[in-house]
Amino acid sequence: MLNKKRKISRNFTLIEVLVVVMILVSLAGIATPIYMNHVENSKVSTAKTQIKMFDTGIMSYKMSVGDYPDALNDLINDPGVENWDGPYINAETIPLDPWNQEYIYICPGEKFAFDILSYGSDKSEGGSGNDADLNNH
Repeated sequence: MLNKKRKISRNFTLIEVLVVVMILVSLAGIATPIYMNHVENSKVSTAKTQIKMFDTGIMSYKMSVGDYPDALNDLINDPGVENWDGPYINAETIPLDPWNQEYIYICPGEKFAFDILSYGSDKSEGGSGNDADLNNH
């Protein structure tokens, strides 16, 4: 006689499916905060880089014109001053900070000749961690 093998078809039970779903939800619950923290840290790094770009542009403007600009927009658009040789940053418009707020430019600054500020993710003065204010100091 021939030994015939039976093909066994087995379906997943509801309990097995629920266990798998619970494992996936748990993993997502762990991974999502880590991912969001990484995204927020990237925004902080972007803001710091943009502030350094403005700082360099402002110093180049001062070397050409002999004075600090009245506004960040003067780095890309000729304000009608003598010896303007811009644009001083590589942008068509002044970028917003990563939280879609305008950078704050104060000249003369409180601590230095000029201050460039972003209030961070909380969009208000003060804060700590990722909510901390960022500046060119």
